[in-house]
Amino acid sequence: MTLQGVIFDMDGVLVDSEPFGFEAMRRVMARYGLPYGEEENAEFLGRTTLDSCRILRARHRLPESEVTLADWYVEAMLEQIARGPIPMAGVPEVLRGVRGAGYRLALASSAEVRVIDANLAALAIRPLFEAVVSGTQVARGKPDPDVFLAAAERLGVPAAACLVVEDSRNGLLAAKAAGMRCAVVPCAHTLHQEFGEADHRIAALPELLPLLT
Repeated sequence: MTLQGVIFDMDGVLVDSEPFGFEAMRRVMARYGLPYGEEENAEFLGRTTLDSCRILRARHRLPESEVTLADWYVEAMLEQIARGPIPMAGVPEVLRGVRGAGYRLALASSAEVRVIDANLAALAIRPLFEAVVSGTQVARGKPDPDVFLAAAERLGVPAAACLVVEDSRNGLLAAKAAGMRCAVVPCAHTLHQEFGEADHRIAALPELLPLLT
């Protein structure tokens, strides 16, 4: 089927927010005097904050609910974003180029709505997307396909006519489960992950345009 829509992940694809996310969760765990390292953090890349907090709560037998833990995380994220998000190479030029080539754009992120809105506003790229979906707005987060299917539905584009741009294995698995093509652009924190099922692998976002034009 002819490609009609391009669905972008946000963290690690459009915004270099993985360091922010790591720091935010480190602060949450520090409230309990618990360490939080890169290895544990890698387990949660691509997952919703609530899913991550649910796992951490059970693993460390934390007294607060996963909802409270997620709220603390979001507060720490917003504090960092307020100081200025770091756009990935090619943002916003690649987004404008993809849209200019006639494709319909959506964003599908595991992040909370407030975090998505803060990043898109700070980077002034919200008008480029016809649809924006948070993993908190669907029944199941990545690696399940719900967030991508919701994005395609809001665009009015069949799943088979969508290309997902992702940086994590959880995101790749979600895209393939949705019946979509996927181009992976690993960030520094996901380079070690397995992306064998991807349709394309690119080193940086500007390499996406030649695939589409």
